[in-house]
Amino acid sequence: MEENRGVWVFIEVNEGKIEDVSLELLGAGRKLADKLNVPLSGILLGYGVKDLACQVIYSGADAVYVIDQPILKHYRTEAFMKAVIQLAEKYRPEIFLYGATPNGKDLASAVATDLSTGLTADTTMLDVDVDKRLLEASRPAFGGNIMATILCKKHRPQMATVRPKVMKALEPDISRKGSIIEEDLNLKEEDMRTKVLEIVKNVTKKTNLAEAHVIVAGGKGLGDLQGFQLIHELADTIGASVGASRDVVEAGWLPHEYQVGQTGETVTPKVYFAIGISGAIQHVVGMKNSELIIAINKDPKAPIFDVATYGIVGDAHEIIPKLIQQFKEIGREKGGEINYA
Repeated sequence: MEENRGVWVFIEVNEGKIEDVSLELLGAGRKLADKLNVPLSGILLGYGVKDLACQVIYSGADAVYVIDQPILKHYRTEAFMKAVIQLAEKYRPEIFLYGATPNGKDLASAVATDLSTGLTADTTMLDVDVDKRLLEASRPAFGGNIMATILCKKHRPQMATVRPKVMKALEPDISRKGSIIEEDLNLKEEDMRTKVLEIVKNVTKKTNLAEAHVIVAGGKGLGDLQGFQLIHELADTIGASVGASRDVVEAGWLPHEYQVGQTGETVTPKVYFAIGISGAIQHVVGMKNSELIIAINKDPKAPIFDVATYGIVGDAHEIIPKLIQQFKEIGREKGGEINYA
């Protein structure tokens, strides 16, 4: 393990654009690499992607390892796994981070299996023990009731998938300099066991909480489905998106796509209303990076107040109608309906 040095980030590319989670991981990886006094590298795989290498460096990397070949045009586990393993065995990183996306989780698990190393999934916090050179990958456990920090003491690289929106990307710095190392993958198309015949895009309109600027989220503290309608009314009044706690989804009040938290969406809106939500770790990790958090709960000791910017102690059934009335009056004063989102 003493030979393993450096922090790596898998750079996921979709339709010619680097996924936001990869840029976020470069920001997190930069902090880890600086603590360990090692370089931060991006792993860029695909076809027609090498022009993106400079963006990786501008976003915090010291080096970018690039394999740009037709066989990597579309994501396939086998091809990408072989490319990553080839690089890992040659350059021997000590930490390797992936976005917790469908492709990132698929690739990370395949690579971990082949390299016989550990993998922490859906991480929400990262740090390092500098003296022991151990990655401290933390995530909610036991149904979100505690935070567990997971270590991989005996194997390298130490690997983790990290949820989108929980880390902060660095501001691009076009003055940054770095190395771009191009490698070849000795893999032929006829050796592949899978072929990509067609890419079919899902055009079904779905709620996209991750992109929402304002979210009004409700929990079981609203009592029942009828009480939860106040959440919809407030969201409609200010032009916000509706979110929910896990309890609400499990009760069948809303589909899973509306759930915020460790087993739902991670969100970073400008304004997040947490109404009737107690503030369990499972929920908080999915919204704690919101710019402004407004909590309404009749329990003054509710954990949600620990992360709230502003807290209102009281009955949501009494408070929400008053908020709706105030927002409507502001709209009328401004000469019409206002979309606060």
